[in-house]
Amino acid sequence: MMFTKIPKEQKDEMIGRIQSFYYEQTGDEIGDLGAENWFDFFMKEIGPFLYNQGVMDSKDVLMDKMLLLEDDLYALKRPVNPK
Repeated sequence: MMFTKIPKEQKDEMIGRIQSFYYEQTGDEIGDLGAENWFDFFMKEIGPFLYNQGVMDSKDVLMDKMLLLEDDLYALKRPVNPK
C-alpha cells in the first residue's frame, strides 16, 4: 500500500537513480523493470518508516510553533486591577 501518489516524472527520476546507484555499486546494469521492482520494494517496505518520521518531524515543528503562539497570546493579556 502506498501512502502517496508520486508523479510519473518523479518516479522515473527515482528509477533512474536506482539504476545509476546499482551500476556504481555492482558494475552491472539493471533494467527498467528490475529498478521499478526495487522502487516498489522501497516504497512498500521502507516508505512507511520515512513517512512516519516525516509526520513526527512535522508534529514537532507544529508543537514548537504552538508554544510560541501561546507565549505571544499570554503577552497580549492586560492586567486586571482589583477594586
